Amino acid sequence: MKSSSPPHDRKAAQRRGGLAERMAAWWLRLKFYRILVQGRKLRPGSGAGEVDLVVRRGNLVAFVEVKSRKTLAEAAQALKSAQRRRIERGAAAFLAQRPDLVGCNLRFDLILLAPGHLPHHIPDAWRMDA
Repeated sequence: MKSSSPPHDRKAAQRRGGLAERMAAWWLRLKFYRILVQGRKLRPGSGAGEVDLVVRRGNLVAFVEVKSRKTLAEAAQALKSAQRRRIERGAAAFLAQRPDLVGCNLRFDLILLAPGHLPHHIPDAWRMDA
């Protein structure tokens, strides 16, 4: 049986996650991306999960997962396949509600954060399974 964290630990983790998302959004704005969505469930109750950021630059729409850990290597290893699939479902649900984005190029990006390092943006970090 999986033990649950005390409520204050979850709240602290949510605060750290929110800060990481804000830092990633700031970094992407510096790279001329426009933030469309930040840190929300794309379709509550659908199993689609939460997408940290949805950004756009020109004809490109990127669904961005943000991972913050003690090291960049730990952050890179933190994205699991089940989470990628939830993000992909969230992307599909989001796009179904946004006909204005039909025809845009789509991508899944990853931003890694660790103390003492600038954010590390990995464009096209993974592709949807066909």
